[in-house]
Amino acid sequence: MLRAVLVIGLMSGTSADGVDAALVEWPEGSEARPFCLRGFQETPFEPTLQARIHDLAAGRVPGEKTLAELAELDVLLGQRFAAAACEVADEAGVPLGEIAGIASHGQTVAHHPERQATLQIGDPSVIAEVTGCTVVADFRPRDLAAGGEGAPLAPFFHHAVMGDALETRGVLNLGGIANLTFLPAGGDPERVVAFDVGPANALLDGVVRTWSGGEARFDAGGGIAARGQVDAELLRRLLADPYLERPPPKSTGRERYGLAEAEALVAAARAVGRSQADLLATLLQFNAESVGRACERFLGGLPERLLVGGGGVKNPTQLAVLRARLPEVRVEPSDSVGVPADAAEAMAFSLMGRNALLGLPNHLPHTTGARAARVLGEFVPGDPARLRGFWGLRPR
Repeated sequence: MLRAVLVIGLMSGTSADGVDAALVEWPEGSEARPFCLRGFQETPFEPTLQARIHDLAAGRVPGEKTLAELAELDVLLGQRFAAAACEVADEAGVPLGEIAGIASHGQTVAHHPERQATLQIGDPSVIAEVTGCTVVADFRPRDLAAGGEGAPLAPFFHHAVMGDALETRGVLNLGGIANLTFLPAGGDPERVVAFDVGPANALLDGVVRTWSGGEARFDAGGGIAARGQVDAELLRRLLADPYLERPPPKSTGRERYGLAEAEALVAAARAVGRSQADLLATLLQFNAESVGRACERFLGGLPERLLVGGGGVKNPTQLAVLRARLPEVRVEPSDSVGVPADAAEAMAFSLMGRNALLGLPNHLPHTTGARAARVLGEFVPGDPARLRGFWGLRPR
C-alpha cells in the first residue's frame, strides 16, 4: 500500500480577494491518483487589504513609499497564508506535524515574462516559522529562468487529475484572468495545450469597484450584467486586442488587464451615456467570445466537455453567456470530475508542492515555453522537530 503524502496548497489569485487553502492527500510517488481532498477553506481579504494589493500592482503607491509597502505586504500576506494553512489543517483534524509541506503560490504583484521577471509576495519564511512546516514557494521564477512564461502552471495538475482516456476535455479557470487547458483524449502530456486567454474577473471587478467608488467589489451572481445589453461596437474594439491573436505559449495579468484598463472603460462608458449594466454585459460577452475564439484558433477544435473553475463559476450569468457561445460543448463546473471548482487552484499547487518535495518535475514545459522539465519552487525548511522523516520521501 502506498504511503500518503499530506500537502497544503495555498493560492491567492489575480483578484486578490483572499486565500484559498486546500489540504490534499496524495500518493507518495509520481502518480496523482487516487487523491483525497481532506480540507478546503476560503479566507477573504478585507476590502482595504485587497485595495492595497491592487494599488501596489497597478503602480499607484507613491514612489518613496513603494518599497516599504512592498516589504510590509510581503510579511502581512505571509501571516495571512500561514493562518489559512493552520485553519485548514485544524478544520480537517490533521495536526501540522503530519503535514509533509506547504506549497504557497503567493500573491502576484508583477508578471513580466518579456523581461523574464515575475514577483509573488507572501513571505514563505513567515509561513514556515508560524506553522513549523517546510514551505515550497516561488514556483514561477524557475520556469522563467528556463525560458518559459512562468505561466500557466496549473495545466500540470489538470492533466494529472482531470485528463481522460476517452473524452477530450477543456479546463477553464475563470479567475482574475481566464486560463484554458486542452486535454486531448488519451492522456498524452505532449499534446496538452494551455495558455492565458485574456481577462475574466479582473476587468469585471475593476469596473464595479470604479463605478461604485470602492463601495462594491464585484457583481454578485452577475445580477447587474444580466440587466444590460451588449454594446456591439465596444465588443468589437475589445476583441481587437493584439494579445488575443498571439499564439501560445503566452501569459498575462493585471499589468495588461488591471485597474487602469477598468477605469478607462468606465470613463469611456460614462462619456457616451452607457450604463454600468451594459458595460458589464459587454465584458461578459467579451470573456465568452475570447474563450470561443481561442478554442477555435489555437486548439484546432472544441473539447467535448469544458470544466470550469475559479470565481467565475459563482456567476451564473457568465456561465449562461459561455454556454450560449459554445452550444456544442458540455460546460459544467469541475466538481463533476471530483475537483471542487473553488478548490482547484489551491489543489494544483498542493500537487506541485508534493512533486517538489519528491524532487519530481511539476510543470508541463511545452505549455509555458520552458526549455525542459524542471522542479519548480524554492524551499524554506520547517522546524526539524516536526519533520518526522519527511525528508526520507522517495519517488517511486
